[in-house]
Amino acid sequence: MIPVIEMNGITKEFPGIIANDNITLSVQEGEIHALLGENGAGKSTLMSVLFGLYRAEKGKIFVRGEEVDIKNPNDANELGIGMVHQHFKLVDTFSVLDNIILGYEDVDRGFLKKDEARERIIELSAQYKLKIDPDALIRDISVGQQQRVEILKMLYRDSNILIFDEPTAVLTPQEIEELMKIMKSLVKEGRSIILITHKLNEIQMVADRVTILRKGKKIDTLNVKDATNEMLAERMVGRKVLFDLKKEAHTPGEEVFACENLVMRDEKTQKAVVNDMHFALRKGEILTIAGIEGNGQTELVYGLTGLKPLEAGTVTLNDQDITHEKILTRNLMGLAHIPEDRQKFGLVLDYTLQENLILHTYFDARFQERGFLKKDAILEFAEEVIEKYDVRSSNGPTSMARSMSGGNQQKAILGREIERGTDVIIAVQPTRGLDVGAIEFIHTELLALRDQGKAILLISLELDEVMRLSDRIIVMYEGEHVGEFDPDQTSPEELGLYMSGSHRKEA
Repeated sequence: MIPVIEMNGITKEFPGIIANDNITLSVQEGEIHALLGENGAGKSTLMSVLFGLYRAEKGKIFVRGEEVDIKNPNDANELGIGMVHQHFKLVDTFSVLDNIILGYEDVDRGFLKKDEARERIIELSAQYKLKIDPDALIRDISVGQQQRVEILKMLYRDSNILIFDEPTAVLTPQEIEELMKIMKSLVKEGRSIILITHKLNEIQMVADRVTILRKGKKIDTLNVKDATNEMLAERMVGRKVLFDLKKEAHTPGEEVFACENLVMRDEKTQKAVVNDMHFALRKGEILTIAGIEGNGQTELVYGLTGLKPLEAGTVTLNDQDITHEKILTRNLMGLAHIPEDRQKFGLVLDYTLQENLILHTYFDARFQERGFLKKDAILEFAEEVIEKYDVRSSNGPTSMARSMSGGNQQKAILGREIERGTDVIIAVQPTRGLDVGAIEFIHTELLALRDQGKAILLISLELDEVMRLSDRIIVMYEGEHVGEFDPDQTSPEELGLYMSGSHRKEA
C-alpha cells in the first residue's frame, strides 16, 4: 500500500541547532499517526516542512507516491494538506466566515461572493458537529471555538491530510473529548491525520501508530495497541518517568495571602464574572482553584495580580492590603505570577530569552549599576535558568522568545518566577503545553517549593494535576466558591459534579 505521506531523510537546521536530523516518516491513508516528543524535539518543525513553512536542507517528500516540492502553504493546500497550528493563525478583527475563506475567496467583478461560502460553512459545521456562528468575530469567541474555525478552514479547502499541532493544549476536558470524536469521524471518511502531541492518554485514545522523536532524531515507530504509556514516556524522554510523585504530609504555616468578597464584572454585559469569591492561603501549602474554563478563574487571577481592577472586595499579602496596588508593587512585595497566556502576559516575544528572564528584576543591583545593565551578570543568570529548567532554544540566552517552542517559553517563565524567591506563587495552568518529562519536573519543583514553606495558588483544568498536587481544593462555578475539598477525601467524579454546577456546598 502506497503511503499517503512519506518524508525521507528530512534534515532542517537553524543557527546553532539541527532541529530535524535525517528523519523518515510514513503515514498511511485513513490512519491517525501521532508524532510524539518532548518540547523542542522537532515535531512542529518537521510538520512545518511538510506544510511549506520551512524548506529542509536535505530530504524528499512524497504525496501518494509522487515526489513533490512544497515551497509554501499554498502548495501544501493544493496537495490537500492542511494544518491547525498550536497558536492559531486567525485575524482577531475578522469574522469566522472571513477567516475561513481568507486566501480562498470567490470574487465576481471585484466583489466578494460570500453567500455560497456561508452555506458551505454551515453545511460543514453541521456535518462535523462544529457548531459556530459564521458572523461572530474571532476576538469574541472562546479558544475551543477558534479551534473549530481552524478545522473548518481545512475542510473548506477540501484538505484530506490534516496536521494537528498540539490541538488540546488550550482546551477543556470536554472540548478535548469532542475533538477526539471529530478526528475519528474524519478518518472514517478516508482522511489521514498527523497528530503532534506529548499527551500519552490522547495517543492511546485515537492514534493507530506513533512515531517518537527525541532531540531532533527519530527514535521509533510503534503500533499504539502494542505500546504502554510507560514505554512511550521512556522512549520520548530517554529515561524512566515517575507518573506518581511522593507528596510529604501537609504542614501549613501562617496565612500569607487572602481575598474577601471579591466582585468583578464583564465590561460588556456587566454580569458578575467573579462573585463574592474568598479564600485564605497559608505558607507551605498548595491551594488549587478547580473549575471548567470560563467560570471566572481568569478574571479572578487578573484581580489578584492587578491586571484588572476589582469592583468590590479586598486582597491581602503578608497582612498588607494590596487591593489597589500596582502590578510592580505586588511583585516587589512577594507575589509571583505564572500567567495562563504565556505569549500575551508572560513574555515580550520580540525580546531575547535573557531579556525576558529579567523583566521583573532588571533594576536590581545584580543586573544594573547606575542605570546601565550588567550584560555579563544577565548572561550568567540566563545560563543558570536555562540549565536548571532545561529551556531549549536555537541560540541559548540570545534566542528570540518568539522563535522558541510553546513548551520552552513556558519553562522560561516558570524559571523566571520561581528564581525570584517570592512568598506566594500564582500558577495558572503551569504545565499547559508541556511533555511528561517537563510536567514531572515542574510538579517536583512546585512540591519542593511548598515543602520550603512557599505558598502556591494553583489554577488548573487538569483533574489529574489537581488531585496530584493539591493540599486543598476550591471549586469555582460561575464565578463563585461552591465547595472546598480535601483531595484525600474526594474523587475526580465528585469534583466534576461541583465543577458542572450539579452540586454545591453551603459556606
